[in-house]
Amino acid sequence: MDSTEMKIAQRIRDLRTGKGISQEALADETGVSRQAVSKWESGQSMPDVDNILLMSEYFGVATDYLLKGTTPEENVKGNEAGSKICYIVSTAFFSIGLFCAFSGWYEKQTMASIWGGMVIQAVGAAVYFIGRVLSAAKAPFAVRWLNIVLALFMPASMLAGAASMVLFMQGWVAPYPTGLWQTGIFTAVYLTVCAVSFWGLKKRQK
Repeated sequence: MDSTEMKIAQRIRDLRTGKGISQEALADETGVSRQAVSKWESGQSMPDVDNILLMSEYFGVATDYLLKGTTPEENVKGNEAGSKICYIVSTAFFSIGLFCAFSGWYEKQTMASIWGGMVIQAVGAAVYFIGRVLSAAKAPFAVRWLNIVLALFMPASMLAGAASMVLFMQGWVAPYPTGLWQTGIFTAVYLTVCAVSFWGLKKRQK
């Protein structure tokens, strides 16, 4: 008998005695014989999946507790820790994507550098939503706002570049402002986006 079986046996025994019922009563609840329950508690045999589910419902504990000894609180803490890591990593990806697009455009002025940076930022968005799935707890305000600001920098710059080309016949559709008019349009658009996103997130946080 290995240590895992012994620990499961101990948990079943502790749950049964804690509820103040006999082996016969537990046998009736799970539809097995008293001898089967005795073997579970002595570690001579393991309950099957159906019995684990039945005992989980009967004792009001998670199946993870019966199988691993993991409490719901430990699961929650583990999920929250994983979420925090995902949130930090997502912001790092957004920053790296921006840096890659900037450096690539500075060297070659090709759309490939922009798309490459956006792909990296898309990975950051995916990591962020993985963090949301892991835990019900929201990401810190600073992370949410910073991710939005980083994600919208390139689209705002490209929009400003396109507007500058149409209105003033100068500028580039680039990941960062490249001319006087483009810089002016970008500043107005981007600061507005930053302010609106900040206000919107603050309002939702209340």
